[in-house]
Amino acid sequence: MLASCRPRAFAARLDSRAESTSLARYLLRAYLAGLPFGDRYRDVGELLLGELFANAVQHSGAPDDCLIEVRFAVANGRLRIEVHDAGAGRPSVLSATPCDEDGRGLFLVNELAERWGCCPLAGGIGKFVWALIAPSLLTV
Repeated sequence: MLASCRPRAFAARLDSRAESTSLARYLLRAYLAGLPFGDRYRDVGELLLGELFANAVQHSGAPDDCLIEVRFAVANGRLRIEVHDAGAGRPSVLSATPCDEDGRGLFLVNELAERWGCCPLAGGIGKFVWALIAPSLLTV
């Protein structure tokens, strides 16, 4: 008999287009809804996943027909989000001015994630960007 059940990781491949960002967030919501206390990760998780996915679509430099893979898992009390793309470029935090319409995505990731980073994919094609998110103590 099992004493406890560790939640499974989730992975999906989505089209590399801006419209897929909302689907990625929906998949995260559905994943978290099935976990005890999953709502504690939802708000920050959705925001950061949206930023990482949008960056992969806009800045990866990969061909449009390449898919973007998202992965989610909760382990050791932290939500881990990964966004895999075929691009070679590494993300960096920009300094946006108040007049800039974009350029704040990784700033938000840097501020709201407990930790984040970027790693090359095995085989040398592409990368994945990951973020660890601590649970929120307040839920609405």
